[in-house]
Amino acid sequence: MDKKRRIVVKVGTNVMTNKDNRILGPVLKSLVRQIATLYEEDIMVVLVSSGSAIAGKEILGEISIKDDSKRRQVYSSVGQPRMMRHYYSIFHDYGMRCAQVLATKRDFSPGIHRENMINCYESLLSEGIIPIANEDDAVSVTMSMFSDNDELASLVSELIGAEKLIILSDTEGLYTGHPEDDDSEKLNKVQIDENVEKYVQESDKGEGEGRGGMESKIKIAKGTAAKNIPTYIANGKRDNVILDIMSGKDVGTKFTS
Repeated sequence: MDKKRRIVVKVGTNVMTNKDNRILGPVLKSLVRQIATLYEEDIMVVLVSSGSAIAGKEILGEISIKDDSKRRQVYSSVGQPRMMRHYYSIFHDYGMRCAQVLATKRDFSPGIHRENMINCYESLLSEGIIPIANEDDAVSVTMSMFSDNDELASLVSELIGAEKLIILSDTEGLYTGHPEDDDSEKLNKVQIDENVEKYVQESDKGEGEGRGGMESKIKIAKGTAAKNIPTYIANGKRDNVILDIMSGKDVGTKFTS
């Protein structure tokens, strides 16, 4: 039996939440619907999903712990099963099964940890189960944390030999200026040696809102594309965004080597 095609889709916190930082059910549903459609075409998706810290904060509200990394551990530990419950029930509605794969950076170091990760992903995919990956925030040590889930998604793409990495954000892609400026244009294609970093503005993010800005996305996209895995940055709230990318439409910004 030949191996099914596979892609990695990373969905950021700002895609799955509204301005009040509440998780949006319809967005998760739309994601899963697209994954189910690809599944019927024999394309397996690994979903790298943020959102656990926000999901935990939604339940707990403000907590008395002052230390940032301890707060993150508490929010994420409470939020992770809640995110999985959302996913489990939506996938179940589509007649599909999903699994949780939590990782720390150590799991990708060459040797027994890495072998173990490969075995885990390959076994799940061979059974037609959709792996949902996230950083194991509860036990991650700050100095060995992923810079953000974009980095985790890139490592997973390499690990499973994905044909594409799709990073879903709250913007249509990379622009030549601020996305809201009239004279900014979206870049449809970027080669890894192009200096597109010059276009990026800094943005301010609140707690639990995710760590990866556009600058880090470009770095990850270029790094992944350099390993011959074309990488896309696209708007996760756009209808059928994943299916459109897979059918070759000019959606988002495509990074290639």
